[in-house]
Amino acid sequence: MEQWRRCGHLLAVVAVALVAAMLPSSGEAKLSPDYYRSTCPDVEAIVRAVVARKVKETFVTIPATLRLFFHDCFVEGCDASVIIASRDNDAEKDAPDNLSLAGDGFDTVVRAKAEVEKKCSGVVSCADILAIAARDVVSMSSGPHWAVELGRLDGLVSKAGNVAGRLPGPDMRVKDLAAMFAKHKLTTLDMVALSGAHTVGFAHCTRFTDRLYRHGGGAAKVDPSYDPAYARQLMEACPPDVGPTIAVNMDPITPIAFDNAYYSNLAGGLGLFTSDQALYSNGASRPAVKDFAKNQTRFFEAFKDAMVKLGRLGVKTGRHGEIRRDCTAFNK
Repeated sequence: MEQWRRCGHLLAVVAVALVAAMLPSSGEAKLSPDYYRSTCPDVEAIVRAVVARKVKETFVTIPATLRLFFHDCFVEGCDASVIIASRDNDAEKDAPDNLSLAGDGFDTVVRAKAEVEKKCSGVVSCADILAIAARDVVSMSSGPHWAVELGRLDGLVSKAGNVAGRLPGPDMRVKDLAAMFAKHKLTTLDMVALSGAHTVGFAHCTRFTDRLYRHGGGAAKVDPSYDPAYARQLMEACPPDVGPTIAVNMDPITPIAFDNAYYSNLAGGLGLFTSDQALYSNGASRPAVKDFAKNQTRFFEAFKDAMVKLGRLGVKTGRHGEIRRDCTAFNK
């Protein structure tokens, strides 16, 4: 009998261990599109209404919100840490790589959070609101729509010093870009699809003028991969002494439509950044660029898949996160 009791105890211990092994760790979460079904069933409709009003005010809302989501997820994970404001300019948003983020993206999330709080106080995270808003701005600019996975908590850390080297730069080559994306388990195909976000929005001249005037480190030398007419157009908009606030459209053909024109542009030498044009120049990424250029449906499907994968990065759970009352400040 004692032997059977010992055996039963051993089986119970094994069973508990197996259950524990199947549970998510403190850094993981089981995200679901239905996460707020019982606690805040109207959250997506509330956010969408706010986003729609904001887009009517300014189209900049679309690229600003989408870029904000990307910058958030690539640093500390998708936890709205990029939205935290700091009196000492040491929060994530104050890092040099984030200073060009347009304020309309931040404002969209803050406004949406305020409306959600009226209906579901203390229930929905700022991180989830940003994820929903990023999807909505894409669909509102003729892009695809997808089911957003929800259940993130807001992060407890936001430091400017954590940003450097963790975001793609305008001068990066495919090898380095692919390595950066691979760290987040994102493939080269995901990288090319997410780069398609450059089909809407703008970029400050100072981000690419080296390609116009100092390519290769030389003086008065234009990057030969630019289409000559496009280079002249950019020079007119961005003279050598251009100020830091002057910007041009990322997509010179259809700048306000989320479509596959970005990829056709690359084939014609109309990639604004080195990192854009490199996608067509490099043999590893060129097949996807050419495929997306001729088939918008495949681009949309790849973009949706990549956005869902992006939204799973660094999700916070348990004591590693919170649901902020104010998206710009940690709870006290």
